[in-house]
Amino acid sequence: MLSPIRRAYELLVSVANLLQAPFLLLLRLYFFWQLFETGQGKLSNIGRVIGFFRSLGIPLPKLNAYFVSSLECFGSLLLIVGLASRPIALMIVISMSVAYITADFEAVASIVSDPDKFVKADPFPFLLTALIVLIFGPGLFSIDALLKGIFYRKSESKIGPSAKVQSQKL
Repeated sequence: MLSPIRRAYELLVSVANLLQAPFLLLLRLYFFWQLFETGQGKLSNIGRVIGFFRSLGIPLPKLNAYFVSSLECFGSLLLIVGLASRPIALMIVISMSVAYITADFEAVASIVSDPDKFVKADPFPFLLTALIVLIFGPGLFSIDALLKGIFYRKSESKIGPSAKVQSQKL
């Protein structure tokens, strides 16, 4: 009786595992393209961004406006292709968290009493997607995965076959 259930579950897991890489790619393409366009818009209207940061009381508004705008624009491009994904995703998580606290604190304060307000705030999709990439990585369809494959093969060839067998026993 358990055998067909077990096989069905294993099939489900196998199919879901096959969908991980394309899912992560689609997330990166869709949401980080939007963030790229946001950052590009901020860079082309940097004076307004500086004024907005100044009105929020953000220290060093000019420096922070350029940093955040550049991170959103160029960091998004790196995330789209999957290069330096986890460090860039961490910076975007921090940036979006600061955006919540400074520009939309009411949404943060009401996260338990009115979660819709938090989820509907502008930083949410970028924060969530950056968290997913930070935790799960960019997936197989990324430059990070390609580089990992290249460097892993090089380190494996330096180890030699006997050391590889030893490490597999551990």
